[in-house]
Amino acid sequence: MPRKLLLYLRYDGSHFCGYQAQKNGYSVQQALNEGTEALFGYPCDITGCSRTDSGVHANMFCATVTARGEDCLDTTIPLDRLPRALNIHLPEAVAAYAALWAPEDFHARYSVTSKEYLYRILNTQNRDPFYSGRAWHYPRPISETGFAAMQQAAAAFVGKRDFAACMASGSKVADTTRTVFSASLTREGDFLLFRVRADGFLYNMVRIMVGTLAEVGEGKLDPDSIPARLASLDRGRLGRTAPADGLYLDRVFYNHPEKEGYHPTIPL
Repeated sequence: MPRKLLLYLRYDGSHFCGYQAQKNGYSVQQALNEGTEALFGYPCDITGCSRTDSGVHANMFCATVTARGEDCLDTTIPLDRLPRALNIHLPEAVAAYAALWAPEDFHARYSVTSKEYLYRILNTQNRDPFYSGRAWHYPRPISETGFAAMQQAAAAFVGKRDFAACMASGSKVADTTRTVFSASLTREGDFLLFRVRADGFLYNMVRIMVGTLAEVGEGKLDPDSIPARLASLDRGRLGRTAPADGLYLDRVFYNHPEKEGYHPTIPL
């Protein structure tokens, strides 16, 4: 019976110009278009859950696959074997790890209720080649006082508000109100890990948050000032934009978890 296929994927964004297909480089979507056509024998439409930028990674990325111009896909490949079969036709930098049949009204992007991003900072004096392109190497030591201030600043991002100050200058988005459900900074060995979950994100929003936290840690910004800086709606009142290479789409959450045929919280 033909149905809508839902894929769960991971990818190393340093090998792509972003998720969305474009003329100026090789994208994740192009890789999926080529891979699914090679596997199923006909062109497919791929709908992704997000449009990650160049250099941004994904620990969990969801995409639906249907036959080109149709609302379903017909295959006899068992779901438990489908990721491995597809991965044969994908580049090394992207891989499927689960496949499910989605409800007919499911949409990979518009059914999302929230997304969680992870930003990874390597806080060591010397760079680590194994994390080149996969973490922001930040060699400046962060004191315990600075780290506590950064944690306080991270908590200030939580809530529903206009996040225009956290959007890249020149972006043309009419509605810049978002709800941030959680935002936290932890230290794990040599890494600082910033996690933020929201109902949606503006262009460069997470990277601007991280750049702001860095300037708090450096003593350039007072953590108590973050609410007022956000309320100003002025991009210039927040910190710099952190590099793309430390950013990961980490988890995606969906509506209709009670519906038979797919599960929104497959473990990583």
